[in-house]
Amino acid sequence: MKDLFGQAIYDYHFNNAPENLITETNISEKDEMDVSYLFRDFENMPKIEQKAITMSYGKVLDIGAGAGSHSLLLENKFKLDVKAIDISKKAIATCNARGIEQTEVQNLLDCEEKETYDTILLLMNGTGIFGTLNEAPKYLNKLKKLLNKKGQILIDSSDIIYMFDEDEDGGKWIPGKGYYGELRFKISYKNETEDEFPWLYLDFNTLQNIANANGFNCQLIEEGEHYDYLAQLTIA
Repeated sequence: MKDLFGQAIYDYHFNNAPENLITETNISEKDEMDVSYLFRDFENMPKIEQKAITMSYGKVLDIGAGAGSHSLLLENKFKLDVKAIDISKKAIATCNARGIEQTEVQNLLDCEEKETYDTILLLMNGTGIFGTLNEAPKYLNKLKKLLNKKGQILIDSSDIIYMFDEDEDGGKWIPGKGYYGELRFKISYKNETEDEFPWLYLDFNTLQNIANANGFNCQLIEEGEHYDYLAQLTIA
């Protein structure tokens, strides 16, 4: 598997002729992403990420840490015990280079359950790693096993219904079958393209229903400026 996202992060940090990432989905055209955005400081984070950072406490697991910007803040500014994980070797190498003390190349589903956490972070569309609606319970069950009984999961996503055209009756024209937030995602970098992969956007009501059905309470914490939101999950 290519690691283009991680390679872009690595190239930017080590000044290795970085270029913009190109992202594309089955419902949207190609879009450029400036890799520097992944290295943003607190002041340049969306308000839902700022809220998640300030709500974090205790022992923290940062899932899908990327360039490690959230972990760095929690470790250096808020003095929390943080572990950053990502499936990307290059991203974790960058996290190490930036000074994050605890890191691991790790898939969430492979995390050992002997370690548990007070706060689990899944940011930058944290529901994305579920892939599809049908897979979400498997991930939620794993998260529950990694969470201390009085801990919290802070997760963000977006309701992407706005991306679909309206029909004559004012409803949304959604092609195909299944849930409209199930996308196929593709990343390109330096003239290379990864195989497409599933990526899930969840509206809050759907997240809440799935969370409740799998033993969590789910609370809406903050709404962003563009259909995005932050939710807190706690064990029911």
